[in-house]
Amino acid sequence: MLDMLIQGGRVVTPAGVGDWDVGVVGEKIVSVAFPGVLPAAATQVIDARGKIVVPGGIETHAHAVANVQPGARTLVAGVPNAGPLEHSLGAIWGGTTTVIDFAPVPHAGDLAQGIHDYLAPWRGQAYTDYSAHCIYSNRTPPDAIARYHELVEAGFPSVKIFTTDIRPPEGRQTSLTPIAKIDTGRLEDLMRQVARHGGVLAVHGEDDELVMYNYLLAQQRGQWDWYNVHLIHSKLVEELAFQQVVRLAARTGAGTYFVHVTASEGLDAIAEARSRGLPVYGEVLTLALSFTCDRYKEADGMKYHTYPSLKYTEDQRFLWDGLLGGDLSFTAIDSSFTSWLDKIAGRRVVDVRGGNIGIEIRMGVNYTEAVVRRRMSLEDYAAVTSTNAAKLLGLYPKKGAIAVGSDADITIIDPAIKKTLRMADLHVRDYSPWEGWQVEGWPTTVILRGKVMVANGQLLGSPSDGQLIARKIDPRVLRRPAF
Repeated sequence: MLDMLIQGGRVVTPAGVGDWDVGVVGEKIVSVAFPGVLPAAATQVIDARGKIVVPGGIETHAHAVANVQPGARTLVAGVPNAGPLEHSLGAIWGGTTTVIDFAPVPHAGDLAQGIHDYLAPWRGQAYTDYSAHCIYSNRTPPDAIARYHELVEAGFPSVKIFTTDIRPPEGRQTSLTPIAKIDTGRLEDLMRQVARHGGVLAVHGEDDELVMYNYLLAQQRGQWDWYNVHLIHSKLVEELAFQQVVRLAARTGAGTYFVHVTASEGLDAIAEARSRGLPVYGEVLTLALSFTCDRYKEADGMKYHTYPSLKYTEDQRFLWDGLLGGDLSFTAIDSSFTSWLDKIAGRRVVDVRGGNIGIEIRMGVNYTEAVVRRRMSLEDYAAVTSTNAAKLLGLYPKKGAIAVGSDADITIIDPAIKKTLRMADLHVRDYSPWEGWQVEGWPTTVILRGKVMVANGQLLGSPSDGQLIARKIDPRVLRRPAF
């Protein structure tokens, strides 16, 4: 007997889209079949007629634990940052069932245990499953780089690095997430280790020297207000860093993906690398697909900002072309948020608050913008919101697929929903850049490993439901562009 039967929906599977029924036993999908083939008797029957059934979303980019570490700064006293509980709550309401956080690699001792210890705030505070990218920096000793294989063996194969400190020293104390760039020597060594041991490198790519000089110029030119931040985190900043990392990727053979691509120049670097057969991928933020730097000039325009900055209308058009054409592989949020009072407290380029509160809206807004307005196929929609990330980060086919043997992580979207987003529709904090956004289609039922977490406007899951997921990357995605 089935524990769950999902009937009548338009189901998106690795084999295509069809009007199929989905059977679940325990935490796993056990059957995908034509209507009427599966036994009607099930402990729980979900009527999905008129709805779209897709794999649960995978958020590849969330800074949650860093926000609640001892010493994490806020700009407004008494207003705490959002940790794993709020990140995963927003995610599950929005149809995302797995969240990837970040954790710094210890300098010595048991590296894997250090990652587990850092992720302790997730335990018992997770409505979603979770994992973490491991951060290396210029503070990392060579021995910890040489021992990277220990992280792979422990189920943490993805590494994050920054090629910039993002802000000058006077601005770093207001950062939600402590950041330290990696020097070129460590980066080249790390990339060789990543290639050798079957990992993947996630890159925040901005040229640090140019970023810091741009801050100096902005101060001298009277461009210190927050709405000039895109002049500092500029298109050229992205182009130079991406080109250097691609050259290192070509020399080392490291599988690489660039996080939050914002400029046409960055996209061009990715596309050129992929045309040469390099395993280079790109992530794009829903924020950059939705807004441009023109929004910064609004009175509350800092709500649109995270790092790197938004760019121009033509860049946004290129980003959509990249996502629709395949050179950008998946969407993300770069989630790291606090309250509205804290978000608007920084009003200079040096202290304007980064962080993005969109983890709840990603699946719904992506459906509206990609499927409804730009005619993206449902297969491609599932790929850019779940499947491609699962493949690149070592979650597939456990996650990212509606297929026999996969975890029953399932999001059901009602395409008939047409509404203007209000704060009353959302469930974390007190502001959203997407407030007032027109949406067509929205997640209405969300299932995590066979348990209904959200249905009919009610939260049914608990923060004890989420689990840490070990990951192992299929070598095929690291040899050449696989999607």
